[in-house]
Amino acid sequence: MWWGGNGVCDNARVVSLDGMESVLAPESPSSIHQMLMFRINRYFSVAGALATRLVETQFGLTRREWGVMATIADSEGLLSSELADVAKLDRVRTSRTLGNLEAKGLVSRTPLAGDRRRIAVHLTGEGRRMYEKILPAMARFNMELAAGLTPEEQAQLDAILVKLREKALEMERQGPYAALPRVDRGHKA
Repeated sequence: MWWGGNGVCDNARVVSLDGMESVLAPESPSSIHQMLMFRINRYFSVAGALATRLVETQFGLTRREWGVMATIADSEGLLSSELADVAKLDRVRTSRTLGNLEAKGLVSRTPLAGDRRRIAVHLTGEGRRMYEKILPAMARFNMELAAGLTPEEQAQLDAILVKLREKALEMERQGPYAALPRVDRGHKA
């Protein structure tokens, strides 16, 4: 049994998000529509766009601003460089996003005593109030999205995602992919 975008299917025959039937073929894909990463990306392009619209229209934040705020809320006092690593953003985008959030009065950046180059990041009182409004709305959105799966399917999907992440991290550390240079999209060449 495999999760395939619009449902759980035996023998991996699925209907893609755009209504076209295809077969998930992790061993030997003959089309991009049969590749796991493409199918996950297609799912995220729909669900992620809905989440983005929710955050933008109801709370006036970008998806990146919300992600950075949520990361700060989970780890108050992170250094801005640590925040970039935890949020999986390059430092330029992190700095730009922090500047936007600071201008909106939602975060504060405080240089550490003894080393003014190191900046600790915190939510302001207004930032904490905004976070406490957004989190329940996003939780409802995620619960509604997951309602399409049984509790057993949700547990299976979670276990599969953990395995896939572990495999991706392993590939990042070893083998031919480990030697690939990192691309910093925050800098213009």
